[in-house]
Amino acid sequence: MASCRFTVFALVVLSTYSLAQFGASRKLKSSPFESALDMLQNQIGYTFKNIGYLRRAMTHSSFSQENNKALSILGSNVIDTSVSMYYLGKDIEISSKDLNRWISENAKVDTSCAVDGMRLGLNRVVRVSPKTNSTAPTVVCSAFRAIFGAIAIDTRKVDDAGSVFWNVHCSEVGRVMDM
Repeated sequence: MASCRFTVFALVVLSTYSLAQFGASRKLKSSPFESALDMLQNQIGYTFKNIGYLRRAMTHSSFSQENNKALSILGSNVIDTSVSMYYLGKDIEISSKDLNRWISENAKVDTSCAVDGMRLGLNRVVRVSPKTNSTAPTVVCSAFRAIFGAIAIDTRKVDDAGSVFWNVHCSEVGRVMDM
């Protein structure tokens, strides 16, 4: 009989705990930051399997030690590789000088990635410290690049991240390059 009471008590405690956890996760999901992440996923046309990667991508180093620096480096390389593949696929005879010029154009903070990032509204999504300007081109560009690093990690495929980059970069949301 005591065993039965303990089982009932354990079930009640576990049920209460589960409901509390469910409620907490719903509250977290409805936070402004989580809502912004949902909207951002819709804008870029990619839904993360692990939303933690996007959270990190939208966290500046001024806000937390768990930030987007490494994802931004990976994202920058994803973009460079995607640009290289595009232009080499278009013209295998392209000179290294011209290829480097196209890569540089897509890597410029003020005229490319920050512009695309501002059009996505990343300045309103990225978490920064109160002393950091979220509209600074370097902050927005870092967050923009980090998105593609996060996608590459999420899918384990650089090509998938590159495809999302081109969809954003060449859409109405992003800036269309003269190709």
